[in-house]
Amino acid sequence: MPNLDTGNTAFMLLCSSLVMLMTPGLAFFYGGLVSRKNVLAIMMQSYVSMGWTTVIWFAFGYSLCFSGDVGGVIGNFDLAFLRGVTLATPSPTPGIPLYVHIAYQMMFAIITPALITGAFANRVSFKAYMAFLTLWLVFVYFPFVHMVWGGGILQRWGVLDFAGGIVVHNIAGMAALASILYVGRRRVTDSGAHNIPLVALGTGLLWFGWYGFNAGSEFRVDSVTAIAFLNTDVAASFAAVTWLAVGWWLEKRPSFVGLLTGAVAGLATITPAAGYVSPMAAMIIGIIAGVVCYLAVELKNRLRWDDALDVWGVHGVGGGLGTLLLGIFASTAFNPAGADGLIAGNGIFLYKQFAALAGSSIWAFSFTYAMLWFIDLFTPVKVMQAAEENGLDIALHGETAYLK
Repeated sequence: MPNLDTGNTAFMLLCSSLVMLMTPGLAFFYGGLVSRKNVLAIMMQSYVSMGWTTVIWFAFGYSLCFSGDVGGVIGNFDLAFLRGVTLATPSPTPGIPLYVHIAYQMMFAIITPALITGAFANRVSFKAYMAFLTLWLVFVYFPFVHMVWGGGILQRWGVLDFAGGIVVHNIAGMAALASILYVGRRRVTDSGAHNIPLVALGTGLLWFGWYGFNAGSEFRVDSVTAIAFLNTDVAASFAAVTWLAVGWWLEKRPSFVGLLTGAVAGLATITPAAGYVSPMAAMIIGIIAGVVCYLAVELKNRLRWDDALDVWGVHGVGGGLGTLLLGIFASTAFNPAGADGLIAGNGIFLYKQFAALAGSSIWAFSFTYAMLWFIDLFTPVKVMQAAEENGLDIALHGETAYLK
């Protein structure tokens, strides 16, 4: 067996558990934002990802992300079904078993497609969603994990993404935008958030789990881990208060949902930069996130895009914004393994971040749109109007969240 660092191994198992908790947190967050008759349908889309994505990850997902290399874009099947993995198999991070790396990265794979579901809430069939989940993981998520984190072309080029600005939030947000444009608006006007305390619970679980999401992405306990942890909270807090203030000024009321949404926007935006920037930069990133993501949601409303739960405005814009701000604020003084950004005189790094962001956005959007068209050939993506009127809980699952 390789030398085992029990402290780092224990830390990474804890972080894996925290990231796992984010998916139920997302389910509560989304569940509270929809009407009473669609709670179970939206929550089930998150929970089923915990099961089905794990199956795919075990079968070949991890292998495609982290074994071998085909053209710098995707891995191979050498580790399919974890073939050949033993207690002695070396991990990409020395000191922790490969099994821990497999588990931690699996939790990222679970939550990423679940993020998209908030965009097409109340109007997509479960059968179509299962096809969507499978194909999107294979053709969008797995390639970008490999390209950015698995030794692929973007990683070799010098693109940085500490915990998933491109790999998680941007591609999920752009897939959400493609989904709402393909599926179209809801036929039945939704009554909106039916349970704000449920939204608050979901936000709390997401925020709590995000420490494992960001700090755990250092894969060891050191000073960078501490910076990533602190930056996560600083950015989320400043973004939440900024969103609250902007909304209060423009809407003439302090909104609890606005405060909660702002926190999630800050968390998404700091994700790519958490372990590469200073706490002062994290504060600035949080403030910018609160303003820009709020304005993105307002733009969505003006354009009448039916992004039901603001996935594009919060995760797509937040992840993309954080990727670019990393190109500006990155500093090797806070992570010697990172890079210096524009402020430190390295404009080339910002260019690389922009190019990677543009490429990932185009692929995630175009493939998702084409994939939905393909799925529609075999099973209707959008439910019938009667199902929308009755609610997807009853129409698709024959269950209700509340007795009365």
